[in-house]
Amino acid sequence: MTASLVLLNARLWSPDGAGAGCDAIVADGARITALTTTAQARAAAGPRTRVVDLGGRLAIPAFGDAHVHPVGGGLESLRCDLTGPRSRDRYLDVIAACARALGPDEWVLGGGWSMEAFPGGVPSGADLTAAAGGRPVFLPNRDHHSAWVSPAALARAGLSRDTPDPADGRIERDAGGEPLGVLHDGAMRLVSRLIPPPSADELAAGLRAGQRHLHSLGITHWQDAIVGEAPDIGIPDALETYRRAADQGWLTGQVNGALWWDRSRGPEQIPALLARRARAAGGPFRATSVKLMLDGVCETLTAAMTEPYTGHENGHGPGPHAHRGDLFVPAEEVAAAVRLLSREGFQVHMHAIGDRAVHTALDAVAGAPGPDRRHHIAHLQFIRPEDVDRFADLGVVANFQPLWAVHEPQMDELTLPIVGPERARWQYLIGTLARRGARLAFGSDWPVSSADPLQEIHVAVNRRLSLRLGRPGTAETEQPFLPAEALPLPQAVAAFTSGVAYVNHREQELGSLRPGHRADLAVLSQDIFARPPAEIGDTRVELTIAGGQTVYEAPGAPA
Repeated sequence: MTASLVLLNARLWSPDGAGAGCDAIVADGARITALTTTAQARAAAGPRTRVVDLGGRLAIPAFGDAHVHPVGGGLESLRCDLTGPRSRDRYLDVIAACARALGPDEWVLGGGWSMEAFPGGVPSGADLTAAAGGRPVFLPNRDHHSAWVSPAALARAGLSRDTPDPADGRIERDAGGEPLGVLHDGAMRLVSRLIPPPSADELAAGLRAGQRHLHSLGITHWQDAIVGEAPDIGIPDALETYRRAADQGWLTGQVNGALWWDRSRGPEQIPALLARRARAAGGPFRATSVKLMLDGVCETLTAAMTEPYTGHENGHGPGPHAHRGDLFVPAEEVAAAVRLLSREGFQVHMHAIGDRAVHTALDAVAGAPGPDRRHHIAHLQFIRPEDVDRFADLGVVANFQPLWAVHEPQMDELTLPIVGPERARWQYLIGTLARRGARLAFGSDWPVSSADPLQEIHVAVNRRLSLRLGRPGTAETEQPFLPAEALPLPQAVAAFTSGVAYVNHREQELGSLRPGHRADLAVLSQDIFARPPAEIGDTRVELTIAGGQTVYEAPGAPA
């Protein structure tokens, strides 16, 4: 049989060691048919075969992403995108330019601002009045746990000094109790519920943009961490968007969706989740997971910690729940949800930042024995020492976002001062969990931070940002963050390839290079296994292949 694709003169790497001694890949249709030598692969080529001479470049299994938001990220990139600048004045310039393109009563939407650009991490809503021309503004920050809102938006929502904080969020206030224009976690829905929902075509455009971005970074399979209406954090429901893309044939990624668990409804929502799963039961999009958000983030004092935060000199003020952060879902409800969802065959994907949230998630899995669901806990910023071994013992996959394990302003100026030295050492224990036998799957949480797996891998190995992402003049001298938690390079790459395939129950077709697997590959600009670790972040993806088809080719790259 004549091959449809032949890759010659490659340096092959697979996490399982497949392809040792080979330098060519043969594929027919969507599947790899052989790993072989260049001489033998040439013989499989026919007149209609695409033959690519890689010239010794490194070819690896395509990257995955175990926790990402492609539709929301793509949609934000098409709206008022604040992911580039990191200063108050530049944000306001971008917002003003976006507002000028809108009608007088239209909402200014988008997001991506960084807390480090503002004193104490808190911008002022009053700044948005002039910038947006009096329009309502709702702009989530990069982690989607806070939103910057204008006075016009607060007025439409009826927020005032008399509005109480919701149990799962907080309204930033001035000394007199008036809302400042920043809403954290559950408080975001007080305004987000008023925003006109995006149309089906807007959501499709968002998915196209998000998928295109992920493919440009070598990513062809992922878990969308929120598929459902999530007004608490301003993310629209993309279930029908994915189904439409799959039906129309333009979903070129292999996607597992994590259906959103509405923390206000409890177990009565399970029949609806089952119905949604049935609508996405096969093909490139499967809704096989359920996402529970157990807490917020440390910088806003909404991560659920066991012990109180240390002082409030960062400007947030004490607030009714600021002493240690509250669980968004009570521990007993988390345990019941995980037990019931496991019984229905769902995988559970839990957001847990604070050590109390992580402990609660582990307890819930311990109370739900049964078949291999591959439950996973995402983010894992703080893990108390007595919980470290429970990941391997319980079979819980540790879903880290390694890019966050660095010294940078959000960590050094907003986090470390409120957690103290002991808990500071509990952060992002990637190396420890790996050495203790826990399974790892890496994700980016894009658009929260860069979706580039090579930048994430750089940090996992070096525990500091690459020169490409670091602040000018500082990245090369920045001290590594808890360097004992660094991973060897092969384990870091495996966490972004076979680790993601495993957590998505797709390891029989993705995550390694072997005959029978999908022909999903990434070709890199340099051999990261042959270069110094400090140069990992200098690497780029030059070619991405999904199902035997080229979905990204870098301009000017040899092909």
